[in-house]
Amino acid sequence: MEKLNFVKNGAVRLPPGFRFHPTDEELVVQYLKRKVFACPLPASIIPEVDVCKSDPWDLPGDLEQERYFFSTREAKYPNGNRSNRATGSGYWKATGIDKQIVTSKGNQAVGMKKTLVFYRGKPPHGTRTDWIMHEYRLASTETAACNALLNKNSIQGSVVVPMENWVLCRIFLKKRSTKNEEENMQFGNDNRLSKLRTTKPVFYDFMTKHRTTDLNLAPSSSSGSSGITEVSCNESDDHEESSSCNSFPYFRRKP
Repeated sequence: MEKLNFVKNGAVRLPPGFRFHPTDEELVVQYLKRKVFACPLPASIIPEVDVCKSDPWDLPGDLEQERYFFSTREAKYPNGNRSNRATGSGYWKATGIDKQIVTSKGNQAVGMKKTLVFYRGKPPHGTRTDWIMHEYRLASTETAACNALLNKNSIQGSVVVPMENWVLCRIFLKKRSTKNEEENMQFGNDNRLSKLRTTKPVFYDFMTKHRTTDLNLAPSSSSGSSGITEVSCNESDDHEESSSCNSFPYFRRKP
């Protein structure tokens, strides 16, 4: 069967109605591992791009969607293990701890996921942006098996990229609108609750002889028969049960 190829000019071009939303396990097992071991991929849908040669907004693909790339890591120092993640306008900085990727069946560790944030400017005074990258690499157990394969291929004269340099990157722009709407909604609810707590309750006495037709009158403490009774915790009554001032006010009839 002919292999499907959805990469054109370095960008993914899927038919209408199709979306590429693989899980972490699928990215590592079905794509990265197959790429490292030179096995056929399920589909040619992830292009090879050096993600640190360009700023995230200049990488191929739709900026509004998640983008996936096979990339190689460049050592920052000749004798070091740190990767060089500087771009033209800034740099990628790791955040948090690496997450272990395990299989859904058997819980076997197959890879690691590192989260990075893009900063504009030069370290350590860069400005944080909303660009996020998830960098996937194979687990150390897979590394040993692949290194043995690389040694075999090198003896036969094949030219291959060292396994530890191959990574799979997921790059996307973090959206803040939903979070801001939730915060604004929560802030508005807090204000409403605060107003409800501070509003003084008003009780209407419908048993008075002179009833009023306007129930929106303000509370009054005058001796007139407005039909509105304001209850105070300082007042005492023979019929009042013993309770604290924090108990719920009761209806009382004006004399």
